[in-house]
Parts: sequence; structure tokens; C-alpha cells
Amino acid sequence: MSTGTALEHDNASKDSWLRQHRVRTALWIAVIEVILAAVTASISKYTIIALGLIAIPIYLIWGKDQRDTIRHVSWIAAASQALAIVAVLLSHFIGLFVLVLAAIFAAVALFLIFADKG
Repeated sequence: MSTGTALEHDNASKDSWLRQHRVRTALWIAVIEVILAAVTASISKYTIIALGLIAIPIYLIWGKDQRDTIRHVSWIAAASQALAIVAVLLSHFIGLFVLVLAAIFAAVALFLIFADKG
């Protein structure tokens, strides 16, 4: 009796599922992580960047040379952290841009108010 083929088939189906859903899974992990960072104080932007600085090199140095399941899981971890870092940086720079824009509008409004002689 050989059960090796059943185990191989089960492992192959898991690898196939991971391969097919890894982008979607990475996106959802990144979305959940960024939302948690935005609404809680326990997960900060620096935590997300630190996790990315760990997960991405692990995949690049070790994970991409591993067997299917480990390679896919490490890819999902690295991709989700990279996406979360992009979201954090965009929110930082867009937030800064909005503050600069608000300061410009306030300065123009003050100029118009004080320049009005009426």
C-alpha cells in the first residue's frame, strides 16, 4: 500500500491554491495591516516598516530557493509587507502634502483678509 501519492496530491493542491491566491492574499493582509495601523496605537507605521525590513530580505535571501509551500508563504509575507510599506509611505507623504496645502490656503486667506481695506 502506497500512501505517498495521496500525500503528494494533497501537497500539490495546497501549492496550487497558494500559487493561485497569493496576490489576493498578500493584498488583503496589507489592507488589514494598514487599517489596523491607522486605527490602533499598538501597530505603528514604524512597526510595519520594521516587519517589511525583516520579511522582504528573508524571502529574497532564503524563501525564493525553498520548496513550493515555503516559497509561496514567504512570497506572500514579503509582498504584503512591501504593499503595506508603500501604503504607509503614501499616507505619510499625502498627509504631509495636505498639511502643506492647508498652510498655503491659510496663508492666502490671511493675506486676503488683511489686504481687504473695506
